[in-house]
Amino acid sequence: MGTVLVNGTPVEIGASERLNVIQAADRVGVEVPRYCWHPALTVVASCRMCLVETGEKKPDGTIAMGPKLVPGCQTPVKDGMVIVTNSDKVKAAQAQTLEYLLLNHPLDCPVCDQAGECWLQDYSYRYGHAHSRLHEPKIHRPDKDHIGNEITLFTDRCVMCSRCVRFTREIAGTAELQVINRGSHSEIDIFPGNPCNNKLAGNVVDICPVGALCSKDFLYKQRVWWLQMKESVCPNCSTGCSITVDQNNDHVYRLRPRYNPQAQGHFMCDEGRFGFKYVHHPDRLGEPLARPKAGPKSNDWPTVLAGVRSALKEAVQTNAAGVVGLLSPWMTVEEAFLLAKYLKSLSPQVRLALGPVPIEGEDDRYPKGFDGRPLEKTLFTIRAEKCPNRAGVSAVLQHFEGKVVTFDVIKSELSAGRVDALYAVGGYRLPWLTDADRTWLAALNLLIVEDILPSPASELAHYLLPGGSFAEKDGTFVNHAGLAQEIHRAVRGPGECWTDGRILMELSGRRGLFHAPTLRTEIGTEIPALAGLRAGRLGPLGHASADGASAGPSDGLDRALSTWAPAPTVPHAPPASGPPAPPPPHLSTQQPPAAAGAKP
Repeated sequence: MGTVLVNGTPVEIGASERLNVIQAADRVGVEVPRYCWHPALTVVASCRMCLVETGEKKPDGTIAMGPKLVPGCQTPVKDGMVIVTNSDKVKAAQAQTLEYLLLNHPLDCPVCDQAGECWLQDYSYRYGHAHSRLHEPKIHRPDKDHIGNEITLFTDRCVMCSRCVRFTREIAGTAELQVINRGSHSEIDIFPGNPCNNKLAGNVVDICPVGALCSKDFLYKQRVWWLQMKESVCPNCSTGCSITVDQNNDHVYRLRPRYNPQAQGHFMCDEGRFGFKYVHHPDRLGEPLARPKAGPKSNDWPTVLAGVRSALKEAVQTNAAGVVGLLSPWMTVEEAFLLAKYLKSLSPQVRLALGPVPIEGEDDRYPKGFDGRPLEKTLFTIRAEKCPNRAGVSAVLQHFEGKVVTFDVIKSELSAGRVDALYAVGGYRLPWLTDADRTWLAALNLLIVEDILPSPASELAHYLLPGGSFAEKDGTFVNHAGLAQEIHRAVRGPGECWTDGRILMELSGRRGLFHAPTLRTEIGTEIPALAGLRAGRLGPLGHASADGASAGPSDGLDRALSTWAPAPTVPHAPPASGPPAPPPPHLSTQQPPAAAGAKP
């Protein structure tokens, strides 16, 4: 254990920790401004914004300071080190660096997408001069819209931090971006004929500290100070990237990765980043519908839900073993629990099964080598399993059914006519049934569909219940490795659709409103495999499996989750701004206490 002084404040450094000046200062809330340094990338110390004074405390108590300023990103700390970040010498260097960076920077703030979250704006206000001494014309460089299908480069705004270049080389491994020319003529560009279109390309927008690299999908659509932000989880694969959902007026405009060392780290893939458009698809189901074989149609929730309850009870009385509940891997743990418990309460003979689990190829690992194959050390993985909660729903099925029945097994029984009634939950962003499935769907005596988009099932359903997408509900997703994370409602659904949690609460006759933390406590108490949910609140980093083992699509569906332990609640840093979160301490193996005072 060592001690470092930062502006007179002691900072304890662990014996095995290897921190630089920036990281040590962050621990006591002291900001050391920086542009080029990023905790996930190599150190280049090129921007010179993090210059600080350093010295050493002698055994006799005297302090000997170094004669020159040193870059904080490149200077490791050690026991007895003295760091000064607020001296006149440091402030003068910061102001001079900013003045240099702003010499040829255009005054694009009124139209720049980065305005409001721009480090150049923030640092100029905190550390720079109010006026420029430049009287000569600024150097103008052409913008580069061709740099990628999803990104564009405003060359004049670039401060040459080289973060984007290092990302494509060190994280993606595809190395499309480079620095061309020298000195004041340096620019970011691509290799001829090789645009930056790798599956992680959108991350260069996040890590760009200024408005040089922008997302074409978000360009000129919203000002960031209008956006409302909610923490959530990307649903497009089982990696379970922690994200922030940015919306305004119930419209999602962008998804951004949220730092989580137990999930994906700092980044996310473009499939998840841009794959949310189905949330606002014009064909979204927005009205409940009852069209029973006998009786009038209706489209109001009380009548439709009453019809569903009556139809299910009649089907159970006729042939309970012929009633099947199909639980989607896009459901939250809470929704799966509510539906499974309700159907089993009608009769223990009602069967439960897991809906289709989309698998696309193999896990895609990064960084890549020159031959396009992944290198031995994996820094980011795009999972082949294209759903967010197969593990969580499987744990619920294992508890209520005693096993996990796959969709292929149920489909064979449906085709053979051994199923009379089906309660099917969708929620998929891509079609999960084909026209060939209409034959067995039409043969059912009772078909109840809870979904968000039209499908052959929704067209033939006797009862149609429009649910919510991931951005429209609260709940829990469990990723491939057993990490349980909270998702939060960011927008309201279209039309008269309800969240799935509300639908199932009303259907099962539970009192009160849907409240995810209260349900998590109930689930953790009732299902031993999900005991880690008893805490109710999972925190921004979620609950992690204590063994830390990584599971993939081929690891089986009965993976034990009973060893969950609470993740530490530590400040989490967005990938493009702010100090990095300290490494998480060792996870406790004790079970968290049940949440007290939670209201239904």
